[in-house]
Amino acid sequence: MSIRDVYIVDAVRTPIGKFGGALSSVRPDDLAAHVVRALVDRTPDLDPGRIDDVYFGDANGAGEDNRDVARMAVLLAGLPVSVPGVTVNRLCGSGLEAVVQAARAVALGDASVVLAGGVESMSRAPWVVPKPERAFPAGHQQMYSTTLGWRMTNPRMPDEWTVPLGEGAELIADKHALTREQQDAFALASHHKAARAWADGLYDGEVVAYGGVDLPRDESIRDTTSMEALAKLKPSFRTDGTVTAGNASPLNDGAAALLLVDEDGLRACGREPLARIRASAVTGIEPQLFGLGPVEAVQRALTKAGRTFDDLAVLELNEAFAAQALGCLAEWPDLDPSVVNPRGGAIAIGHPLGASGARLAGAVAHQLAAAGSGTGMAALCIGVGQGIAVVLER
Repeated sequence: MSIRDVYIVDAVRTPIGKFGGALSSVRPDDLAAHVVRALVDRTPDLDPGRIDDVYFGDANGAGEDNRDVARMAVLLAGLPVSVPGVTVNRLCGSGLEAVVQAARAVALGDASVVLAGGVESMSRAPWVVPKPERAFPAGHQQMYSTTLGWRMTNPRMPDEWTVPLGEGAELIADKHALTREQQDAFALASHHKAARAWADGLYDGEVVAYGGVDLPRDESIRDTTSMEALAKLKPSFRTDGTVTAGNASPLNDGAAALLLVDEDGLRACGREPLARIRASAVTGIEPQLFGLGPVEAVQRALTKAGRTFDDLAVLELNEAFAAQALGCLAEWPDLDPSVVNPRGGAIAIGHPLGASGARLAGAVAHQLAAAGSGTGMAALCIGVGQGIAVVLER
């Protein structure tokens, strides 16, 4: 059986809203439908009935994104009811996992035209209450927020595995002797790069505004922050710690999607592709060190693609925490750090969990298209100890 080339025809995303911000009134299934509809509208030569499947990542699934948000997006976007949809969950890597699974279907000939993306509304993530073990409990039940992190944890899990995500970032800071100043400087650079990219119009080709919402750019970017302002923030997880709200990604809302095709699908779209997908990899790691998950995933994906760090024109690495991103960079001594997140990262742009991987893949594809050639990488760490990476080429 021959393996087909998989092309990215287009990639779009919403501007990323902050927790309780401009997109907090929008349901996640509507956010997903918005980017699905945008992709179809931007490719008028493509008959929507030719879409074989829609893959969407979603890390929560406990609220309005329940019951297969990918299929809901298809229906809400007005696509033919014949277009199916499947939702996947690899936590923070869900959006990129959707891209990988969609690309695999195309590569194996199971599909010719697919959409892949991700969505998350952390603002609208509900509170949940476990079902009681008996019909009429005498006491109260604990309520859990589904916004982020561990909940209803299995007591058989070792305590060291179930630490808060921020404590995991502190452990990485300990491992690599990362100072508070280094983390704050990394965060500041993320804000400055993102603000400059927006001012220079570098996001104009991929961001599609949500109608009726006044959100001209990613809402969490802070142009005016400074090292002095960041230094005033208190540590969030340890009294004497280094991880703060200023050097961590915020809570966010947003959606992203890509159009993936084979050669026949490319002809049907009547467009030149942005890039093609070359290789991917996923790995596992100790859960408390989840932030270092991309280290091995990136190296494996490069090996599969027959490439090295020297070949990378851009690496979009999700910035869950500055400590996490710096920890990964410390373990990639052969990587030129200037190729990492040149248009800003999640500390500034935001991290709507299920959408982030699709956002990163789309960002790499657009940057390679703008350059006209090159190799790029999208990679994320994943809660509970995983990493995912995808190599793209132009």
